[in-house]
Amino acid sequence: MPQPKPLNLPFDPIDRAAESWRAHFGPSSAMAAVTSIMRAHQILLSQLDSLLKPYDLTFARYEALVLLTFSKTGALPLSKIGERLMVHPTSVTNTVDRLEKSGFVCRLPNPRDGRGVLAEITEAGRDVVRRATNDLMGAEFGLTMYAENELQQMFDQLRTLRVAAGDFSVSSMRQDEGHGGLL
Repeated sequence: MPQPKPLNLPFDPIDRAAESWRAHFGPSSAMAAVTSIMRAHQILLSQLDSLLKPYDLTFARYEALVLLTFSKTGALPLSKIGERLMVHPTSVTNTVDRLEKSGFVCRLPNPRDGRGVLAEITEAGRDVVRRATNDLMGAEFGLTMYAENELQQMFDQLRTLRVAAGDFSVSSMRQDEGHGGLL
């Protein structure tokens, strides 16, 4: 998997910032954790986008194509795409515009809503999802340094944050899902 250019710093800048934070403001655990999450996001997004570049995709466009692949008919209203991907309507429009230019989706009138528009995945879109998914899975989405149980723990820890933010309610979880780390 393509790696971002290593910084090769002789120290951990987030740890150093946490030390300074403690000296100036007090407890630094939350600041260090959120800064680490933001840096991890930068690293992962760079790696994933590099893997997807040969397919004329970004991770955001890949997610939209996967969502359409998972839908019953291969088509969804743009509003539903935004809701499921948790992004602003403008972002959905831009994503669908790029996917349409690449021939991976087409727009259709929504038969259930005279003003609405559906994005429908094309055969080229289904093909690119298959190929890109093989690459992403082969690279374990950039998380090869973690064991399976560590990935589950990470998911559980971050789900707590998502529940607290109102992404979904704990009561909406399936019966077979564990509640590790939840509020």
